[in-house]
Amino acid sequence: MEQLPLYAPKPNQGPRIVVIGGGHGLSNMLRGLKQYTSHLTAIVTVSDNGGGSGHLRTDLGMPPPGDIRNCLEALANAEPLMTELMAYRFQEGRLAGQSFGNLFLAALNGISPSFDMAVRRMSQVLAVTGQVLPVTTSDVQLCAQFENGEQVVGECELVEAKLARGSRIQQVSLQPEHPEPLPQVLDAIAEADMIVFGPGSLYTSIIPNLLVSGMVEAIEGSSALKIYICNVMTQPGETEEYTAGDHVEAVFQHAKAGLFDLCLGNNSPIAKAVAQRYALEGSAPICNDVERCAQMGVELVVRPVAMVDEDGHVRHNPTDLARELLMLHAQRHVRIAGRDTKAYQIED
Repeated sequence: MEQLPLYAPKPNQGPRIVVIGGGHGLSNMLRGLKQYTSHLTAIVTVSDNGGGSGHLRTDLGMPPPGDIRNCLEALANAEPLMTELMAYRFQEGRLAGQSFGNLFLAALNGISPSFDMAVRRMSQVLAVTGQVLPVTTSDVQLCAQFENGEQVVGECELVEAKLARGSRIQQVSLQPEHPEPLPQVLDAIAEADMIVFGPGSLYTSIIPNLLVSGMVEAIEGSSALKIYICNVMTQPGETEEYTAGDHVEAVFQHAKAGLFDLCLGNNSPIAKAVAQRYALEGSAPICNDVERCAQMGVELVVRPVAMVDEDGHVRHNPTDLARELLMLHAQRHVRIAGRDTKAYQIED
């Protein structure tokens, strides 16, 4: 693991960071952030209806566990064997492709009074740093309307329709609309020093969290530094040909203009061979259109935060991304002496 910079606080003295999203991008970032602070809260979307999570959701009537399990694993401090066990996926039979971690969380859900209690109990088993919270425990489906007028219900159906029709997503919503958030979610936002959106799929991991009742108002009312992390590559089925500005505009249209005023993009070079392979799948590096973001009141900061993992996938480097976030926090905010310790002020 890369050595932390000298300015890094001790984890138990680090800032209170709330991250909002879902998918592998969120859990990947958490692995880096926990080096700097133990005061972490991951707020995770629960609209997934595909894969092993979708099967458990249909069969057991529980919220999809996959994204939450990924975040728990990322923040776990359990013995390596336990971590390996949680990540294990069955290879054959009716359980083929299902992870043990999903089944373990499903079992805890069966013996717990609520899904959020099951998540807390799994956190205890894994000795998790910080906390992982489902944004809502309501049974929600993600709906999408496309520019061609077509409407679909279901996260998987959204991606399939986008790939098949080639029409841009115009708007997404939740069904039922405006579900109630978990109370602890709003509490964490109110106490945060920094709120981070993403990284993750724009329409299926980030925006759904902002459609939950009270989320936008709570974020808007927070004095925390608010940063949107733009993906490194466009995503087939969601954001083909999108720029950083397109991502920002989509978030503002679904939530509220000015919800954040800082966006972190990537300027690490992508190897030509890797970029060509991604191009065959309809994906390309995201263009950092600084001026367009500025027109929306957002400062686009670009830093070298990407890497190619051992499987050849372009990802955010968890250590580099966490370091840049902590540097931005240190540069942009100072505590105001003699005032409420939660209050922060943006430096000129």
